[in-house]
Amino acid sequence: MSTIKTSVNRRSFLKTSALASGGMLLSFNWLLHSNTNAITEEQIPEGWFEMNAYLKIATDGTVTIMAPNPEFGQNVLTSLPMIVAEELDVDWDQVVVKQAPFRTDLYTRQFAGGSQSVRQGYNALRTAGATARQMLINATAKVWNVSASEITIKKGILKHTSGKTSTYGEMAEAASQEKVPESVELKNTEDFTIISSSKKNVALPDIVSGKPLFGMDYKVPGMKYATIAHPPAFGLKLKSYDGTEALKMPGITAIFDIDIYNEGYELNIFDTATFPNLVVVVGDSTWQVMQAKKALKLEWEPFEEHTLKLNVFGNKSTQVVPAGLESSEDHLEQMDAKSKEPGTVVRKDGDPETAFKNAAKVIESTYTAPFLAHNAMEPVNFFAHVTEDKAILAGPLQAPELTEPTVAARLGMSKDQIEIIMTRMGGGFGRRAYSHEVVEAAVISQKIKNPVKLVYTREDDMTYGIYRPAYHATFRAALDENNKMVAYHIKTGGIPESPLHANRFPAGAVDNYLAESWQINSNITIGAFRAPRSNFMGGSEQAFLDEVAVAAGKDPIAFRLELFEKAKTGPVGKDNDYEADRFIVLLELLRDKSNWEISKPGLHRGVAAYYCHNSYVGHVVDLKNENEKLVFDKVYSAVDCGIVINKDAARNMVEGAVTDGLGNAMFGKMTFKDGVPQKSNFYNYRLIRMPEAPKDIEVHFVENGKNPTGLGEPPFPPIFAAYTNALSRAKNKRHYNHPFEEEML
Repeated sequence: MSTIKTSVNRRSFLKTSALASGGMLLSFNWLLHSNTNAITEEQIPEGWFEMNAYLKIATDGTVTIMAPNPEFGQNVLTSLPMIVAEELDVDWDQVVVKQAPFRTDLYTRQFAGGSQSVRQGYNALRTAGATARQMLINATAKVWNVSASEITIKKGILKHTSGKTSTYGEMAEAASQEKVPESVELKNTEDFTIISSSKKNVALPDIVSGKPLFGMDYKVPGMKYATIAHPPAFGLKLKSYDGTEALKMPGITAIFDIDIYNEGYELNIFDTATFPNLVVVVGDSTWQVMQAKKALKLEWEPFEEHTLKLNVFGNKSTQVVPAGLESSEDHLEQMDAKSKEPGTVVRKDGDPETAFKNAAKVIESTYTAPFLAHNAMEPVNFFAHVTEDKAILAGPLQAPELTEPTVAARLGMSKDQIEIIMTRMGGGFGRRAYSHEVVEAAVISQKIKNPVKLVYTREDDMTYGIYRPAYHATFRAALDENNKMVAYHIKTGGIPESPLHANRFPAGAVDNYLAESWQINSNITIGAFRAPRSNFMGGSEQAFLDEVAVAAGKDPIAFRLELFEKAKTGPVGKDNDYEADRFIVLLELLRDKSNWEISKPGLHRGVAAYYCHNSYVGHVVDLKNENEKLVFDKVYSAVDCGIVINKDAARNMVEGAVTDGLGNAMFGKMTFKDGVPQKSNFYNYRLIRMPEAPKDIEVHFVENGKNPTGLGEPPFPPIFAAYTNALSRAKNKRHYNHPFEEEML
């Protein structure tokens, strides 16, 4: 056992009780001792003192844990209970996992996003498992009349030095009577048997057997179906509609328009006002309502510039939505012009102006990336049944806790009258955080006084907004006569936000550093996309550094290691948000595992490494020619996310991020003409296909024993650059504008 002791006093919010049927129930706070508990005890909201998770041990030895986080493929339903089971020292086969209901009165941070679930839950779950283990030991010692120090535990069996044994189930009820210990000892990481092993997804049997898990599966008797019609262009609003002919079509029961929000409503972080006024078609089936939608007579008109009220976690502000019908060609010209103007200086180290003036060599490049659509495989959908005194909602949602007050305000109800049923999500990576379809379904149900399932067509989803922004970045680097990088300048922005992370590498690794930011307002709505902002910065920054390495005549990995050594031994500035020594270990692992220093005939190789969401990831991409076509021969990935909870699941996350990133780098692009999205389905919004995916992805993890960090997003940004750098070697030409496949054609 570790000598580290974790207090479980009032700050730990632990309590225990006996089950009516016999057994033990241990309640605990999901964020107990989390890595984000920078607030003091006096600052903790009263609601946090509620128990928000539980560990139950039944008389047959079965261990059940409720997992509050929404699940959409990141496998937290498996990995989080593994942490509890490790410290409890129970046989994994005895563990049962259940998705907790959405309950703001019981649970904290029921949210999927930011690659934070494992990071924030790690210490809480370890403590809960260790607490239950110690209470079982203490109870057993009393029953047997022996010293607790004479009892050991292994896989759910309590054993005395005399050889006497008992199961957890047999001692669970006695343990429930024990006082919660003031401190518990946690295992040494080298003693882990469940953590860092590979466990199959606990939901796998239901997934492969097709059991109803997703929002699209949710049905109730008498349910109606609905779909929506929104303006065809950003910058337009509804002027009039005529549903007379559509209403005559088979199965159609209602056609009307709705306002998503009440006038003057203050939008929260995941509320959107893309198209606040919609036309709704209600009927008996999705086919019927979608066919009737085509028969609507719709008239649209330009909207005027207007202002939205925002209230993000109590911080009130306003947002101006400009009028006009925007086009991608104009966007590129505007970004190019904006990049030539002085930006807002976000960070400045040393004297970059003088360093560039005196440089032996200056390298300058500009990278751009377009808007991207999410294209989650499960169509946007939500169920609602609103009565006078209650609203039941069900569907795929990343942030129910932030959606509940929006729905309540729109329906004129209290939050206590809102019940949200969380279903498994069929993809999203940010798209499911936004709540407009939840509000739409609720308003429709309230109006028709009937349960309803709102379903978008693929075209609705792809043209509704919530895109990854369009970005632009101009980089400059200065080399001295010894080919040492002595200055670095990044000026970046986008439509409608800037992607700049001013304190990330190479900040801290160069004496003279300047970071400038700008942005251009737009009426095209954007939102979180896998690794927000980092998905562009990781790709562009790491591609540019490859250019600098070539100009300096240095190996790309050796060049980066040189910079990280500088950041480690003589860091510049105080706000650098990465650990240089972890980057060094990562790159050395990637170099060794990929045999980077050994030339491979016929292979064109590219490397990149990036830090985001508290984790470090590097990739090497190998391209080769087959039948006069470039193919991905292999991708090597190195990851430092601290302790890996479930290695199979972690590899899957990296493999998925690699494939996702390569697909977006090759094909991802949403364009606009006079406000109209130019792509609306998979026939013209190209996705990566199975034959185009890498033949092999080899994943390696840095084993440093540090507390686990994020993994859903960090592998995504650097794969863009690793591919860029490999492609540049294969084509003997740098590529600057995503998507690259389009540029090559």
